[in-house]
Amino acid sequence: MNMRNVSVIFISILFFACSPNNVKEDNNLKKYFTDNNVDGTFAIFDNNKGEFTIYNLMRYKDSSFLPASTFKIVNALIGLQTGIIDNEKMVIKWDGIKRWNEDWNKDLTMEEAFKISAVPYFQEVARRIGKDTMQLWLDSLGYGTKKITTRIDSFWLDNSLKITPDEQLGLVKKLYFDQLPFNKTTQEIVKKIMIQEKNTNYTIAYKTGYGIKENGKKLAWIVGWIEENKHPYIFVLNLEGENNIEVVTIRKKILNDILKYLGFFEGKK
Repeated sequence: MNMRNVSVIFISILFFACSPNNVKEDNNLKKYFTDNNVDGTFAIFDNNKGEFTIYNLMRYKDSSFLPASTFKIVNALIGLQTGIIDNEKMVIKWDGIKRWNEDWNKDLTMEEAFKISAVPYFQEVARRIGKDTMQLWLDSLGYGTKKITTRIDSFWLDNSLKITPDEQLGLVKKLYFDQLPFNKTTQEIVKKIMIQEKNTNYTIAYKTGYGIKENGKKLAWIVGWIEENKHPYIFVLNLEGENNIEVVTIRKKILNDILKYLGFFEGKK
C-alpha cells in the first residue's frame, strides 16, 4: 500500500453540520424545481453566520443517493495523498476504447479529466488505489454508506455506495478549510481544479455528478462553494427527474437561478 501519512486514515471525520437552531427553510426555492419538472433539495451554508438556508430539509438530511461523479473529489484526494496521482498535471494515457464522449478519447491530465468529468481516468485511478486502501479512506472519512460491495472502478456509479446531501456539503466545507485528513497540498490542488469561474465579484467552484437511480430516474448533483469578498458559502444541489428530463442542463440553470435569487454574483454578499 503506497501511502503518505498512513496514520491519518484512522481519524474519523463527521460531516453532519446542521441543527434546528441554525437552519432557515426557504420554500420560495421550490419554484426553481417545479418549474423545471424535477424534485430535489438545495442547501447553502453561510460560514460567517454559521447558518444554513435549505429547501426540502427531509431530502437534504435523510435521503441517500449515488454520488456519481461528485466522487471524483474524494478519488482525486486519495489518489494525490497516496501518490497514485503525482499532481494535477499527471497524464493517464487513453486506453484506445472509443466512448460516447469524444473529449474522453485521448490522453488526459488529472486536471483535464476532472474538468470534463472523464470517468475512465478516475476509474483507472481507483483501480490503482485498490479496494483495501480505498476502503480505509472511506472509513476514515465516514463517506456516506462507506462500503465497497461491487467493483472498485464503478461502486460510486452503480447505486451501491450512497451519500446524503448533508454529508456532501459537510465534506466540501471541510475541504474548503483544509480540515480533511489529507495533506494541505493535496487539498489545495483539489480545491484549485474545482474552480469554475473567478472574477472581481466572485469565485465559484464545484463538481457535478450525474447518474441513474434504481427506479430509472435521472439524478444530478452540484457540490461546491461560492466566495464573495473573501466570504465563503458552501452549497449542495441535488435533483432528480424522469427519463425525458435533461437534468444535466437543468442543474446549472437551477443553481444559477437560486444563487441569483439569494443575492450572489454581484460581489455584495
